[in-house]
Amino acid sequence: MGYETLRYEVDGDGILLLTLSRPEHMNAFTVQMCEELVAAYARASVDDAVRAVIVTGEGRAFCAGMDLSRPGNVFGLDESLRPTMTDLRDRLDDPEIHQGVRDTGGRVAMAMLGCLKPIVGAVNGAAVGIGSTMLLPMDFRFASEKARFGFVFGKLGITPEACSTWFLPRLVGMEQALEWFYRAEIFDAAEALAKGLVRRICASETLVEEARAFALSLVKDRSPVSIGMIRQMTWRNSAYSTPLDAHLVESLSMFYTSIGDGKEGVAAFLEKRAPEFAGRASAMPPFYPW
Repeated sequence: MGYETLRYEVDGDGILLLTLSRPEHMNAFTVQMCEELVAAYARASVDDAVRAVIVTGEGRAFCAGMDLSRPGNVFGLDESLRPTMTDLRDRLDDPEIHQGVRDTGGRVAMAMLGCLKPIVGAVNGAAVGIGSTMLLPMDFRFASEKARFGFVFGKLGITPEACSTWFLPRLVGMEQALEWFYRAEIFDAAEALAKGLVRRICASETLVEEARAFALSLVKDRSPVSIGMIRQMTWRNSAYSTPLDAHLVESLSMFYTSIGDGKEGVAAFLEKRAPEFAGRASAMPPFYPW
C-alpha cells in the first residue's frame, strides 16, 4: 500500500526503516498517521522480507505530538457519543466505537504489541505526547543528543494515552512514571537515559546506523518464528498473574518450535555451521495467537 505520512523501506538485510514523514509539521500525529502506522505494523508482522523494524522521524523532529491545528475534535473523536466501559468491552470493533471513541495512540500501541518483529526506536528530535508514548511498546530506544521527551498530557487537561499507563511503569518504575505524568514537562536525552527510558544516546549523524546495526545483531542467523514467539511471550507472559500461565504458553511454544526450526538449529549446532532456518513469521505455530 502507499503511505502519505510514512515511508516503509526494507534493506537487503531485512531491516525495515519506518519513517514518520510529515517534516513540515514536525511529524505531528494525525488520525491518518494512526491508520497508516497500524497498517504498517500489521504488514511488517507478516512480511517475511522484514526481520526487524527501526522507527525514526524525518527532519528535525521524531514526532511533536498530536496535530492540534486540525478542525473539530483534534483527537478525531465523536463528541456526539457518551460511551461507557460496557460499550468498549462489548463493541470494541464496532465502527462507531472504533472510529469515534478508541484512542488513536492506543490503537497504534496495540498494533506494535502484536508485531512479530523486534522494534527499535531511533529518536532523532522532539518526541512529545504521542511522540513519547508511541516509543513505549518498542523493544529498545536509541536517542540523538538532540532528542527531547515529554508526557505533557496534564498541561492540556487530558490524560495519558497509547496504553502508556501500562507500559511506562514497566519500563521505568511506578514512581518515575508518575513523576513524568504529573510534572508534564519536557526533559532531555540525558534524563531519559539516566531513568531507563532509552538505551543509548548517539550522535545525530550516526543514530539510525547504530540502531540498524543493533537491530541486525538481534535477528542475524535467528529463526523468525523463534524471534516472533520470544517477543510475544516476553511482553505478554510477564503480565500474567501466575507463572503457570507462562508455563502453559512456553510448553506449547517449545513443542512446536522443537519440531520446526529447532531441528535445523540443533543440527547446525552439532555440525558447527550457521543455521539455515526455513520458518516464516507469516506461518506461526498453530496455537498462535493463544
